[in-house]
Amino acid sequence: MIVEKLAVVGVGLIGGSFAAALKQAGAVREVLGVGRNPATLEAALAGGLIDRAAGWTEAGQADCILLALPVGETEAMLRQLAPHLKEGAVVTDAGSTKLNVVAAARVALGPRFADFVPGHPIAGSEQCGPGAARADLYRGKRVVLTPQADTRADAVATVRLLWEAAGAQVETLEAAQHDRVFAAVSHLPHLAAFALVDELAQRADGDTCFRFAASGFRDFTRIAGSSPEMWRDIALANREALLAELDAYLASLQALRQAVDAGDADALLKMFSRARNARENWIKTQDS
Repeated sequence: MIVEKLAVVGVGLIGGSFAAALKQAGAVREVLGVGRNPATLEAALAGGLIDRAAGWTEAGQADCILLALPVGETEAMLRQLAPHLKEGAVVTDAGSTKLNVVAAARVALGPRFADFVPGHPIAGSEQCGPGAARADLYRGKRVVLTPQADTRADAVATVRLLWEAAGAQVETLEAAQHDRVFAAVSHLPHLAAFALVDELAQRADGDTCFRFAASGFRDFTRIAGSSPEMWRDIALANREALLAELDAYLASLQALRQAVDAGDADALLKMFSRARNARENWIKTQDS
C-alpha cells in the first residue's frame, strides 16, 4: 500500500490504466474517479477501474491526485482542485508537454505548487476511453518526471513509487529537454501522420487511394486515429519546439525531393540506409 486514496481526473485510457494497474498491485486502497461525463464515470465504475465517482471537494482529500486529461485543460482543472487540497496531498499529471503544464500549475496552485509533480507516461494507444484501459499498459514502459527545484522530494518519491508499482521505469528530465525530445519523437510523427491522411482525404480520388492502401499505409498512419482535440492541444502547447522539428523535417523532405528529382540514386541509398540502420539500432535497445 503506497497511498490510501487515489483520485484520477480523467478515467480514460491513461488515467484508467493507471488506476487499474495500482488496484491490481494493491498499491492503493480506494480509487476515486473525477470527470464531467457521467457516462464515462459509469463505464469506469462498471469496468472496475474506480471504486466510485467523486467531485472536487472529495478528490482534494485524496492522498494523490492524477490529472489525465488534455494539457490545455490543466490550469482550469487545477484551479478547481486547489481550494480543496488537504495538507500533504500530492498532485501529478500525465500530460505530453511539460513547460506549459509547469507554468499552469504555478499559477493555479500558488503556494501548493511544491506538491505538484509533473509527469509523462510514455505509453498509450490510438484508442481512448475507459474501455481501452488495461492494467498492463505501463509494464516495462518509461515514465518521465520533470520535478522543479521547489518540488517536494517526498512528493516526487510518492509519484515514483506509484508508477513503479504500475510496472513502469521512471526517469527524470528537465522540462525543456523533455519538450524538445518529444517534439521530435512523438509530436512530429503524429502531425506527419495526420497531415498525410488529411491530404489524401481531400483529393478528388481520395477514395481510390484509400481503397488500395494496405499494411504499410496502415502502420504509418495508425497514430492518425488518435484524439484530434488532444493533439491540437499538444501542438499548440509545444509550439516552439515543434516548429523547430517541423523545419528540420521539411529540410529533410526537400533534400529527398531534390534527390528524386535529380535521379540521384546514391543520395537516396545513403539516406535510406542511414535511416534503416538507425531504426534497427533503436529496435535493439527496445528489445534489450
